[in-house]
Amino acid sequence: MSADPLHRAGAPQRTPTNPPPHGSGVSAIEVRRSTRRRRTVSAYREGDRTVVLIPARMSEAEEQRWVTVMLDKLAAQESKRVLGDAELAARAERLSEQYFGGRARAASVRWVTNQNTRWGSCTPAEGSIRLSHRLQGMPEYVVDYVLLHELAHLLVPGHGPRFWRLLEAYPRTERARGYLEGVVAADRLPHVPGARSE
Repeated sequence: MSADPLHRAGAPQRTPTNPPPHGSGVSAIEVRRSTRRRRTVSAYREGDRTVVLIPARMSEAEEQRWVTVMLDKLAAQESKRVLGDAELAARAERLSEQYFGGRARAASVRWVTNQNTRWGSCTPAEGSIRLSHRLQGMPEYVVDYVLLHELAHLLVPGHGPRFWRLLEAYPRTERARGYLEGVVAADRLPHVPGARSE
């Protein structure tokens, strides 16, 4: 047994809140070590913070790996939950506050089923934003990117340099665009008869 008082049995050791990995969409990560924990790792959201619970004996390299794994796992679980129109509108409002200082105000934000060639659309004159139902079930950071893209159109109608500068504020822009490009590319792949997906 260690003489270190921080490693007493039953007393979880908290590491200072770490800055999140770039573009994680989470404002803070707190790792809590416990001598009671032998092998299991778990994580949960606590407001803007993600708390990751790990065994006390885990190395720093293992800690970093598990933090990444658990952030991805939480994001996957959250992406399965489909937001309703009211939640989508509230999310758009929060994103506008966070990234555009609240300047982009949508009159309506809703899901639609008639957009099969676009991810979203915006009518600045009406302040209306519509997102394709095809985004439902995709990771939250992708939905957030599309919402921000359409919110940016309330401030800048076209896709000029000013528009793209607005979106630079969102740290996962490139990752979300890559994800959507991958979905489009996968849709274009020929279907191989008899091929089984595993």
